[in-house]
Amino acid sequence: VRLVESGGGVVQPGDSLRLVCKAREVSFRHYAMSWYRQAPGKQRELVARIFNPAIPEYGDSVKGRFTISQDDVENTITLHMTNLKPEDTAVYYCNADGVTTLKRGSTLWGQGIQVTVSS
Repeated sequence: VRLVESGGGVVQPGDSLRLVCKAREVSFRHYAMSWYRQAPGKQRELVARIFNPAIPEYGDSVKGRFTISQDDVENTITLHMTNLKPEDTAVYYCNADGVTTLKRGSTLWGQGIQVTVSS
């Protein structure tokens, strides 16, 4: 397994949570890294995407609340989530999308991790 997510759980509205994706044998020089989520009965949607040195991208529903960051030493991607809302409840997936000539067409997914926001 090359992408392993951790940090999910059950929190209350307004709480914060941090998700971490550990990437094994995945070079951030060749892959754009993203977090997606999928709620029951809904399509999978982009939450945040990072490919340094470009400015990270965010889904409209999480702008100003979520922050994606990258650690090139630990080879991890972190999603900091603040002011969580019940509508943030979903399975969150780590994604690696090959963007350079060497890795274009290569896409990897983690197994997903549940985040539940409920009072």
